[in-house]
Amino acid sequence: MEKNFQEEEFARVIKFTPPLCQQRYQFVKDLVEKYKPKKVADLGCADCRLLWMLKFCSCIEVLAGLDISASVMKEKMHTLSPLPFDYLQPSERSLTVTLHHGSVAHKDPCMLGFDLVTCIELIEHLEESELKKFPEVVFGFMAPRIVVISTPNSEFNPLLPGVVLHRHPDHKFEWNQAQFQSWALEAARCYDYSVEFTGVGHPPKGMENVGFCTQIGVFVRKYPHTGGSVQYEKPTKAVYKTVFKAVYPSLKDEKYLRNAVVSEVIFTAQSIKHHLMSKHEEYDDDPERKSEFQPSVDCFSDCLGRLAVDKTMEPFVSGNEVYIPLATIFSFPKVNQLCGTFEKLCKLIAGKVTLSRDGSAVVFHAEHENE
Repeated sequence: MEKNFQEEEFARVIKFTPPLCQQRYQFVKDLVEKYKPKKVADLGCADCRLLWMLKFCSCIEVLAGLDISASVMKEKMHTLSPLPFDYLQPSERSLTVTLHHGSVAHKDPCMLGFDLVTCIELIEHLEESELKKFPEVVFGFMAPRIVVISTPNSEFNPLLPGVVLHRHPDHKFEWNQAQFQSWALEAARCYDYSVEFTGVGHPPKGMENVGFCTQIGVFVRKYPHTGGSVQYEKPTKAVYKTVFKAVYPSLKDEKYLRNAVVSEVIFTAQSIKHHLMSKHEEYDDDPERKSEFQPSVDCFSDCLGRLAVDKTMEPFVSGNEVYIPLATIFSFPKVNQLCGTFEKLCKLIAGKVTLSRDGSAVVFHAEHENE
């Protein structure tokens, strides 16, 4: 009676901060920061919130989501689309996000080659026949380096308000700690994975034996996956339906790289011109000094100051035009970083920027542009 009374009291006051779902997603994000996977698949992605969070992880280049409900994915898939800012400031990494409609009990070649597979609050929604196939599909066929599986801990349920049998009406089962660990250890043994158990949602003080509200298994593959046995044979037929795909603008795409380089070259050249013309105007009232003008531009940045030593890299005014040597522009860190080589700089701006006859300098009219 005393124990029941204690549990009832906890049920009235227990609350997770931050919410449990956020703690689960943060657990995955922390794992991504630790292992730096390039390709991540979220099975049972539902409303795509985890995928949305992961798209900001700089190490990830491929994100895929799979869910049995196409309608749930379609409601939120727009959150995975690139924003205008992504086109204005393309990232150095490439990023492709794809959503698939299908069952985790089926094999599809589009799910091969992933480094990390997440199954957050998924397995408890599976029918018995689907759960039986799940280990072979995920650990045997997909065989990622890391698999994260989270599921409710039924031992915690008495502490949660309103929970009688299961936490959600669609749950087919909810395991206690021993049941989950037994299932996970067997799957790990069969497919050459190690597994460590943890969780999120700490129990109240004094009830640590209840365990985490959400129990988590982190599986790490012991050996490289060879795919040599018959049960791992790769199917050639796609069974999932792709419902969404977004390819983010990236500097690895020459189209976006060219735009970024042209913009940076023009910005740098105009900045140099501004400093040059400001210096030039100091001589306008003195014809003799003007005729002798040889600008040593003082520090549009420290970079220009260093470049002034090499006269061939100095910007200069000739008649009605200002010449900014490409070699000078290439020496600025941002331009250098974008292009890598001087030859690539010349190639990327060809036909996009007004150059001198010999192609060695960017040319502007000497007059100040209207603001």
